[in-house]
Amino acid sequence: MHIENRPVPTGRITQNVLSVVGSASENTSESGETVLFVHGNVSSAAFWRATLLALAEAGHRPLAVDLRGFGDTEPAPVDATRGLRDYSDDVLALLDALGLDGVHLVGWSMGGGVVLQALRDRPAAVRSVTLVNPVSPYGFGGTHGPDGVLNHPDGTGSGAGAANPDFVKLLAAGDTSGDSPVSPRNVMRTTYVKPGTVIEDEDALVASLLSTRVGEDHYPGDAVASEEWPGVRPGTRGVLNSFAPTHFRLDDLHTIDPKPPILWVRGEADVIISDTSLFDLAHLGALGAVPGSPGTPAQPMVAQTRTVLERYGPYTEVVLDCGHSPHIERPAEFRAALSDHLKRSRP
Repeated sequence: MHIENRPVPTGRITQNVLSVVGSASENTSESGETVLFVHGNVSSAAFWRATLLALAEAGHRPLAVDLRGFGDTEPAPVDATRGLRDYSDDVLALLDALGLDGVHLVGWSMGGGVVLQALRDRPAAVRSVTLVNPVSPYGFGGTHGPDGVLNHPDGTGSGAGAANPDFVKLLAAGDTSGDSPVSPRNVMRTTYVKPGTVIEDEDALVASLLSTRVGEDHYPGDAVASEEWPGVRPGTRGVLNSFAPTHFRLDDLHTIDPKPPILWVRGEADVIISDTSLFDLAHLGALGAVPGSPGTPAQPMVAQTRTVLERYGPYTEVVLDCGHSPHIERPAEFRAALSDHLKRSRP
C-alpha cells in the first residue's frame, strides 16, 4: 500500500486529497465506511499519512484533504467574516464531488472546528465525528467562561494580530532549521507535541508546516489594532481571523437533527488548546509575558468544548498522555479509540 495525492475539482475549488492505493478497501462502494481526515492550522493532510495507512489496513476507506491555503490544494483566499465556513463548505463540496454520504469526519485542532461547522450545516451527511484537540466552539482567544462570553464586543484579544511575527517571517522564508526558538521546526517540537517526544518523519512534517500560504488572505490574516488591551482585534481575512470568536461560534450545535455520535480525543499536556493556553494573550498577560494585563481571565478552551458537547448529547471523551497531536504522539492509542468509535457508529 502507498499514499496517493489526487486533485479533485469541486464546485468551489480544486482540492488535493490523499488516499491509500493498494488496500482492500480502495475500490469499495460503501461510502458509509469512508473516513475523511481534516488537518489543523499550519499543517496539511501529511500529518494523517500514518493514520491513513493503518485504517486502510483495517478495512476502512480513509481520505485526507488539504484545506485551502495548505498543502497542494488551490490557495483560494479566506473570508474570515464567514468564520470557518470557507473551509467547511469546501469539505462539503468535496463530499458532493466524490459522491459521498454518511461519512465519518475526523478533525484536528482548527480542523475540529471545520468538521463541527460541516456537521452543523449538513448533519444528515455525517455518520460520526471525531475531534482531536479541537479549537473551542467559541473560537480562539477573546472570550471567558464556559459559555464563551466575549471579553470585548469586537473580539479584542483574538485574530491575526496575535500571531508571533518572527514565526510568520520564518514560515514565509521556508526555514527548516532549528536555529530560532520560533522556527517552524522548534515550534512543532515544543507545542505540536509534548516536549521530548521523538517525532517520526520530522522533516516531512516540517515540510507540511511550510506548505502554509502566508499573507493577509491566508496565514495569519490581516491584523487590526485595538485601543483595548492587548491591542489587537480580529480582521476580516485569513486563517486566524476565521476562528476569532466574533466570526466563529457554535452556540446552537445541540439543535441539529440527526445527532451523530462524537468522539473527543485530547492530549492532557496540550499547550495550544488548553484552559491555560500559551497562545492565548489573556493567559500570557496573567503570566506577565504580555505587559499591562488588566486581569482578563484566560479562555477555558477545554471547558468550553465540554460545555457544548454536554449540551449536544452523544459524545465520548478520551484523554491521552500527550500534547496537541495524539495521532502523532500516541498513534496506537489514538487509532484504538477511533476504531472503537467507528465500529459503534455503524448503522
